[in-house]
Amino acid sequence: MRVRRLLALPVLAALLTGCGIRATEVPTDFGPAPSRVACSASSPDVSTQSSRGLPVQVFLLCGSSLVAVDRTVSVEDGTADSLRRVQVAQELLNQLAAAPSAGEQEAGYTTTVRDGMTVSGPRPDDPDDTLRLSFPPDALTDSALAQIVCTFSDSAAAEGDGSVILGGPDKATLRSYECTDEVRTDPSSRKPPSSEVTGG
Repeated sequence: MRVRRLLALPVLAALLTGCGIRATEVPTDFGPAPSRVACSASSPDVSTQSSRGLPVQVFLLCGSSLVAVDRTVSVEDGTADSLRRVQVAQELLNQLAAAPSAGEQEAGYTTTVRDGMTVSGPRPDDPDDTLRLSFPPDALTDSALAQIVCTFSDSAAAEGDGSVILGGPDKATLRSYECTDEVRTDPSSRKPPSSEVTGG
């Protein structure tokens, strides 16, 4: 019995000294402590959505890529489809121009879409699905245009094939834009591919 007690003493001493890793005077640098994962898809932030509305997604910049985040927009009941598209597009544009929530900013989200931009429907000679911005699409930065095109193409504002016909306030030729994987990956240097639209 006495032998067992003597053998147990070294074990007890080792447990009392902690984890058993010796301190070292050699400097080590393993980088900063891990932080929470940034740019992850998020649920709607309470501060950025109303209690009722149409669930949508908008594309914000995070790092060097576009990332979809959840939002809600308000559309009046009984609105005709042609006007509904424009209302949804304007709500999405407003969401893109608004500053990301505090939590989103902490996670690294930003936007390059300017505030105050408006969108209207087609002119008499335009195709029915045309959306005209108050600022010429070609004059937008690549990243702002990518945010708008990718957000519109993933919403009720898009055509059936996901492309988006955009024009500006001037008489410049309308163009049909697409949101591709390459654009979502590198929106700052890859303009959304587009093709000229002719005829109404």
